[in-house]
Amino acid sequence: MAEFLNRDPRNPQFWDERFEKNFTPWDKGNVPADLQAFMQTAAGPMNVLIPGCGNGYEAAFLAQAGWPVVAIDFSPAAVRSAQAAIGEWGKHVIEADFFAYTPAQPLDLIYERAFFCALPPAMRADIVKRWATLLPSGALLAGYFFFDDAEDASLKGPPFIIHSAAFTGLMSPYFALLEERAVSDSIPVFAGREWWQVWKRL
Repeated sequence: MAEFLNRDPRNPQFWDERFEKNFTPWDKGNVPADLQAFMQTAAGPMNVLIPGCGNGYEAAFLAQAGWPVVAIDFSPAAVRSAQAAIGEWGKHVIEADFFAYTPAQPLDLIYERAFFCALPPAMRADIVKRWATLLPSGALLAGYFFFDDAEDASLKGPPFIIHSAAFTGLMSPYFALLEERAVSDSIPVFAGREWWQVWKRL
């Protein structure tokens, strides 16, 4: 088990240490099935932002399909890791802070994958508000969410769990839920507690 100096996931150095030591238990290593299905049934390419993109497999997948996509991470080590992992598609990955980044063009979709659960519970309302600010009315937030209604939501993370009702409460002022289902191809750290959801900006 690797030992780490930084224990605050709000700090880029927290993630730098983990990528530099190749400690990434949240990394699936490929593109999850629900995103593939979503892309295949979409009416056409969507302008996508991927916050906290990690190794960027989904960015490469969408870019190869002709979708305009920007994947961001505030960890320089994560950005370097993604650019190495996805080769020529690494040009779609940039170093940026989600709370400060402004897309060059209006977004159609924000893709969520282990970003919300990576940051402490005190940041949740700010994350949801930022999603709402970045997405125009009618745009979508789609991805994977880490719920466990049977566990204490204050348990140490990351990943930080949230109760499904608490998440709905945060989202409902800004978004309407269009679709949800349990995830069938979760990696061990998320298994049994991961849901695919699609939300529409009001």
